[in-house]
Amino acid sequence: MTSPGSTASDAPTPPSAANFVRDLVRADNEQGTFGGRVQTRFPPEPNGYLHIGHAKAIHVDFGIAEEFGGVCNLRFDDTNPDTEDTEYVDAIVDDLAWIGYTVPTVLYASDYFQQIYEWAELLITKGLAYVDDQDSETISAQRGGYGKPGVESPFRDRTVEENLDLFRRMRAGEFDDGARVLRAKADMQHENMQLRDPVMYRIRRGHHHRTHDAWVVYPTYDWAHGQSDAIEGVTHSLCSLEFDSHRPLYDWYLEHLPLPFDQPRQIEFARLELTHTVTSKRRLAKLVADGVVDGWDDPRLPTIRALRRRGYPSAAIKDFCTFIGVGKTNSRHQIELLESFVRNELNRTALRRMAVLRPLKLVITNWPEGQVEHVTIPNNPENADDGVREVAMSGELWIEQEDFMVDAPPKYFRLTPGREVRLRGAYFVTCTGFSTDADGNVVEVQCTYDPETRGGNAPDGRKVKSTMHWVSAAHSLDATVALYERLFTAEVPGDATGEPFDDLNPASRELLEHCKVEAALGDAAPGQVVQFERLGYFARDPREQLLFHRTVGLRDEWANIQKRS
Repeated sequence: MTSPGSTASDAPTPPSAANFVRDLVRADNEQGTFGGRVQTRFPPEPNGYLHIGHAKAIHVDFGIAEEFGGVCNLRFDDTNPDTEDTEYVDAIVDDLAWIGYTVPTVLYASDYFQQIYEWAELLITKGLAYVDDQDSETISAQRGGYGKPGVESPFRDRTVEENLDLFRRMRAGEFDDGARVLRAKADMQHENMQLRDPVMYRIRRGHHHRTHDAWVVYPTYDWAHGQSDAIEGVTHSLCSLEFDSHRPLYDWYLEHLPLPFDQPRQIEFARLELTHTVTSKRRLAKLVADGVVDGWDDPRLPTIRALRRRGYPSAAIKDFCTFIGVGKTNSRHQIELLESFVRNELNRTALRRMAVLRPLKLVITNWPEGQVEHVTIPNNPENADDGVREVAMSGELWIEQEDFMVDAPPKYFRLTPGREVRLRGAYFVTCTGFSTDADGNVVEVQCTYDPETRGGNAPDGRKVKSTMHWVSAAHSLDATVALYERLFTAEVPGDATGEPFDDLNPASRELLEHCKVEAALGDAAPGQVVQFERLGYFARDPREQLLFHRTVGLRDEWANIQKRS
């Protein structure tokens, strides 16, 4: 079954020349820069789980290297022992492999701690770094601001010998955490705030996940990042746009060091943001800690493991990232666009199954007692190679509650007293009556079937206006189905109040128990996505056998948005 208003061929066509990074790398190659070599890196900090924004960075970093026959390193920026853990390292490696990039060797900034430390001593000997005894608040205040001059530290003119002695004593653990820092001696009046004597090292006795307690001084991101790039031989250091102002500092450090390779080139590109979504690690952590969601893989979150659990195909995420391109200006993309890629990919690949989420008993009164038939239904009309399946049918079925109405409005074409409809792959049935409980709720519908319409077609050529899915009551399985809406009601969470959590949707998940599904779903593999016919795409939970998460519905909301715009 194809999504209404959408077919697999409806996938958006990628725009041409949408990746300026590719153009810059190609120009470098044509000019012989870096000897025609291309090497990139993906440098996550192992202090949390990857999210959809990282997926774009991954496809840019690894995709550029792949396109130009180069290599891309996975290098963990593990310079903050207080927040990092091997749990996140393992999760990131796993997520990366699921996205489609398996790396033979995992690298770490901590691999280079000794070299980076020695280079820091070199800058000290050149008079380009000094030890500052002031606290972080004072240092921050002295940096001034845009249009406001910086104030030089009273320790800025220490001698090389004194700075070396103090830095080595910092390394040896003689001082308390926060007592001293090492700062670059750059330019306290520079218009770029990043160059106003940035901190290079701080004393921190946190237990490091790899080096354990071998170090008590740790490099800052800006000091370790470019140097790690240089040590590895990175040619193009690709990062998100917020690091644009850091590039002069990135270059300043490298220009004063004896590099083993050519100086890398930092290029910044726009990060990925989606409507109805937040990707801040701090805010995602709060959602988990406050119990708003059930962990980092809750299908309502934008983390890679949550999207994976919800049933998003990695191929759809890659196609989406390719389609939106790589630009120089931050923008927010509509989540419906991402869902359209998910829907088109699943329309092509997902097997079809029948499931009834809100069951209503349907009894075929003229069905031979005890008779069980097997009707043949295609597994995927979009792919004949997926074959067919045999589905058991009996005289008692489950249908959706919404597929029957006692008093139907004019354009309601499903089951109502006297109405004939088609049961998917089976027979025409005509409603002859219904039963209610003491409160007037319909609890059973009675029908007769026409034995001459097996397969869903009448030999006399008569037509019906509705085809309904169903599940045989005697052969069904009980399942739990989770239906999801937007976690945030506003397109830009917090846009009105400044606080994204003001826009949380209290009805973002509906859990339906005692749903009825056809027996074949008992064999669904962990994580497998199927189309529940007429209802949408659903992923089997990786841990619970008969728990299914709605991935996306069948309606192409992106196409509707395009029609309205």
